[in-house]
Amino acid sequence: MTRTTPPRPLDIEALFPELAAFRGTTTRLHPRPGRTDASASSVGGPLLWPADEPWPLCTEAHGRGRGRRPADIHRERQVLAAAMAHGPASTLTDEDRLLLEELGRSHHVPEARETDPLPLIGLAQLYRRDIPDLLPGPDDCDLLQVFWCPFDAHGESGHGMLLDLRWRRSWEVGEVLAAPPRPQVVGFSGYVPEPCVLHPEQVVTYPFAGLLPDDLCARIDAWDEAREEEAEEAREESPDGGAEDPPAYQYDLSIPPGWRAGGFASWHLTDPCAMDCLTCSTPMELLLTIDSSEWDGGSGSWRPLEDRDLAAYHSPRPTEVTVGRWGELNVFACPDDPAHPHRWSIQ
Repeated sequence: MTRTTPPRPLDIEALFPELAAFRGTTTRLHPRPGRTDASASSVGGPLLWPADEPWPLCTEAHGRGRGRRPADIHRERQVLAAAMAHGPASTLTDEDRLLLEELGRSHHVPEARETDPLPLIGLAQLYRRDIPDLLPGPDDCDLLQVFWCPFDAHGESGHGMLLDLRWRRSWEVGEVLAAPPRPQVVGFSGYVPEPCVLHPEQVVTYPFAGLLPDDLCARIDAWDEAREEEAEEAREESPDGGAEDPPAYQYDLSIPPGWRAGGFASWHLTDPCAMDCLTCSTPMELLLTIDSSEWDGGSGSWRPLEDRDLAAYHSPRPTEVTVGRWGELNVFACPDDPAHPHRWSIQ
């Protein structure tokens, strides 16, 4: 099934014609639960990985012997989804609760040492033929594959993530690896994706307001504030306080939520940060956004038309991936040389 983004609540270019010069596109990936195979773009699905090529590993020294089993995480989600299909979580039976308690237990792998090679989790693969805004790969590569370590134990802080992106030419892959290695336990359930098929949709997008020219940014901010003040006054005057929030540039009119490729990064958690290539100093471009949620959980304006009839308690998190504290991961690539190392930011 396709996914269709509703028209924006208002035409922001009619109010600020200068935005036309900054208009871009991004491809919303719209992952939804489903089984696929290695020939298709997916999140959490089988990867087109050569049988004779070593699987990506984490070799950094960190604890990797205690955590939850991936199979338990998947089963826990199945139990909760089955209960939610009939109503809120209160429909859980006593048997369900006992099972969930068992599935939620942490396990110890006594033989695991801090320096043992740890299989990375295959998070996603994207074929350029499917994703209009996916940036080109190096040397005619047409397939981007994304991996990460299931433990927050990297970098100077010792609490950062490890991300590994690989480009390849799909037509060069012969025999496909049938059973990739998997970690016995993971440090965080949010690193374990549920298998999802993709429904790519290209939509219009505009830059984060803080990256627009100062005068234009100031006028947009003033417009947002004035509309919010009007809405607040309406709420105070309304007997039931039911006045809705007005559409805002940042949340409704510029950058869509959810998994997407290309376009502009959001900097809603931090101030905008220069993402220059560490190899050649070229300003980098957004390659991919990995998001914890596809919409805001309510009647968000970005919620696809095909999903509008879902029950209010339906989760907007089909992949079950969680980035940081329910945020998003923006991955950047060098436009001059896609083979240069990627950079990323969590928002």
